[in-house]
Amino acid sequence: MLDGARVPDLLDCGRCDCRRVSWEVPLNKRKTGSRYETLAARYLEKKGYLIVHQNYRCRAGEIDLIARDEAEGWRCLVFIEVKYRKNGAAGLPEEAVNVNKRRRISRAADYFRMQYRIPMDMPCRFDVIAIEGDRLRHHVNAFAYEEYRGMNRRRY
Repeated sequence: MLDGARVPDLLDCGRCDCRRVSWEVPLNKRKTGSRYETLAARYLEKKGYLIVHQNYRCRAGEIDLIARDEAEGWRCLVFIEVKYRKNGAAGLPEEAVNVNKRRRISRAADYFRMQYRIPMDMPCRFDVIAIEGDRLRHHVNAFAYEEYRGMNRRRY
């Protein structure tokens, strides 16, 4: 786990004036999530990751970021869930990635691999990036693949 990255340090991409954009403007949940996913993507790029896909959506669910890790020789596919909390009042961001969320992410990862014809024997891992206030925590290999079982499906 890599601790202690500060959000203000990641705001400047060096290509535009994005640092001047106020991150405190109240937004809807989707826009807020998108901003912090972009922030997480910048953090990962600085750490040597190659972002393959952002906001992958399919019928099984969605994955915030999909990347390859340079430290793994680009061979490992990394599926990343980004969670943000303004403060600790609602609990830690990491705690929001419960069993059902892990199953949805695992199932969406299977869809991604099938859609892009990625061999099922290619190594992959699941990371969580938790952003709380102005602190960012990266949990490498945060959870294992969760097999989907049809019993827990929502019924409408």
